[in-house]
Parts: sequence; structure tokens; C-alpha cells
Amino acid sequence: MRVLHVITGLNAGGAEHQLRVLLRRLPHDCEVVTLSNPGPVAEAIRADGTTVHELTMKHNHDLTALPKLRRLMRDGRYDVVHTHLYRACLFGRVAARLAGVPTIVATEHSLGHGVIEGRRTSVGVRLLYRLTERLGHTTVAVSDAVAGRLRAWGVREDRIAVVPNGIDASEFTFDPRLRWAARTRLGIAQDAVVIGGVGRLEPTKHFDRLIRAVAEVPGVTLLLVGHGPAREALEQVADLHGVADRVVFAGAVGHAREMLCAMDVFASPSDSETFGLAVLEALACGLPALYAVCPPLDELTSPGGHGPPDAPGARRLSAYPEALPRTLRAELACLTERRGGRLPIPDVVARFDTGRLAASIDLLYRRLAGHTLQHVEGAHG
Repeated sequence: MRVLHVITGLNAGGAEHQLRVLLRRLPHDCEVVTLSNPGPVAEAIRADGTTVHELTMKHNHDLTALPKLRRLMRDGRYDVVHTHLYRACLFGRVAARLAGVPTIVATEHSLGHGVIEGRRTSVGVRLLYRLTERLGHTTVAVSDAVAGRLRAWGVREDRIAVVPNGIDASEFTFDPRLRWAARTRLGIAQDAVVIGGVGRLEPTKHFDRLIRAVAEVPGVTLLLVGHGPAREALEQVADLHGVADRVVFAGAVGHAREMLCAMDVFASPSDSETFGLAVLEALACGLPALYAVCPPLDELTSPGGHGPPDAPGARRLSAYPEALPRTLRAELACLTERRGGRLPIPDVVARFDTGRLAASIDLLYRRLAGHTLQHVEGAHG
């Protein structure tokens, strides 16, 4: 099948990286169109051999993108259009329906509690989402938690398919040479104890809690990887708590492996994650991972548990931010006991292998394409 993936942008981010790993494993003739901000992931996808088209939307409501998308879809004679992220889902579904594309699929990566892609939702946002959702055939939820939120927004159960994100564990294997190189470039001492976080710097990620916690744990360095609108506010929090010299902002990176290799403990204080892929990536790099919310792990954890039994390196954080410094100190004590050594990769990582992701999406395409064909034949019969 010929498949066109439509995505809002291709800067460094979780959904963008997921698209890249999916493209590597899908057994179809795939192309990508980004509505804005091609970024480093576009170059990585091109380097993998996939065509990337670029549309330059001037703003979120730039309706000139619709005829451009429709023309691209018609000229490409695609069998499937698969959209990713809110703006691409709105424009992509409408354009695909206008272009007569037989099968229209969307993946919902970033629908949290009251937020979508880090922004607060409104009545208008929900209404537009529901209206355009009906133009497609299936919406893929990356976790049961996201599926529940889609249902709460009015998406019918039979139009939702849960397909968890995927991870290629080999991409995150610990390498001491990468650790040395990253620390040298960032100005972090090779013998420093480093606590790290990865993600877009926005209020919902709660990296401010991590900065405050580090202020109560003397001698450690905090490495924050990512970019976003909250960076200036986070720098002010670090300065206010007297740890500006112990907080390193690495900015956005094309791939997290090198930064994860530079860390000793990973922490994700966000309580609004739709999947928490960075937690699995940290585990694949042999790091202990502290997390507030990680749906794939939460769904494997019994009520009141500290983490799933097949992920011994993962520890769920208390709902009380004040407990974070104590948890960090406990994890650092464990780090000292094993003399800084990495942990074995837990079995839970294999549950979310990219091969399973691609196989599930491929099966969904084929099922929908068969259903569409039967529907058309029935209408003509």
C-alpha cells in the first residue's frame, strides 16, 4: 500500500521519533508530509530513505494548507493517510476525505487530562476534534489511558484501537564513550553524579519539582534535555534555589541516547504523560527510572505497587512532590552500592518493541482497507 503520514512538525519530540521508528518497520511504500517546522527528525527520516514533503503553514488556522494537502494526496494516489498530532489530524482528515483517500487513520499521541500536546483544551478544541474525527475510520490511542480520554471526548469505542508506542532498545544501549563525550561537551565532570530528565520544557512536565528536589540533595548535577517555553522560568527557579551552577540545560537533541548515557538516575516528575516513552528509553539504557506517571508501566502495576514486577529498575514516585528529594536520596544510595554500574535491561522493555508496533499498525491498515473495499463493492453491487 501507498501510505502518506501527515504530522504537524518534525522537530525533536516523542511523536516525531515514534513516526521515524514506525517508518523503518512498516512493510509499505510510505511518504511523510510535515505541515511546519521540519526540524532534525525530517532530516533523519530522509536519511533513512523516506520522502518528506514540506508545507509551510503560517499559523495554526492557515486554511491555504487544505488545498495543498488535497492536491498532494490526489497526485500521490495514496491508499492510506495516517495523521499524527492535533493540527495534522484536523487538516489531514479533511484533506484526505476531499481527496477521496480510501482509508484514513489517526494516532493520538498527546491527549492528557485537560491538555493536548501540553496546551489546555477548550470547548472549541474538543468540538473541532470530534467533528474531524468522524471523517476518518480509526483513531489509534497509544495507551489505555488515552483511549479512555478519547471516549470521554465522545469518540465511539468501535472507532478506537489501542496500539502502544514502540521502542528499539538497541538504539539506547549504554556506551561509556558516549557518556564521556556528552559530559565533556556539556562541561559536566566525569565523576559527577547526574540526575536527568528528558522532555519538552513546559509547565505540565513539572521539571521545577525536580529542580527544587535537587536543591535538597547536595553534590548532584541535574541535566535537563529538551526545549520549550518554560526554560526561562526553570532557570529562574534554579537561581532562586541556589542551584543554577548545578542545573545544566542541554537543549533539544536529535536522539536521546547520548544524554541518557551521561546520566546516573532518570526522573520524570510529569503527572500528565500519555505514554511516558522516555521512561522506557531510560530503562533500555540501564538507568533506574523514577516516574510519576507512565501508562504502560502503570497498567502493569498492581494498586499500591511501586512499579511493575518485570521492571525492577522502575520506581513510581509518590503523589506528594515533597517526597521527591527523599526518593532521589534513596536511589543515589543504591547507585553507591552498585558502584555506579548500570542496571540490566528489564523484561518490560521488550513488550514495547518497535516490531510489535509496526505489525499492529500494518494489521490495522489491512483490516481497514479490506473493510473499505467490501463497503465499496456492496454499494456497487
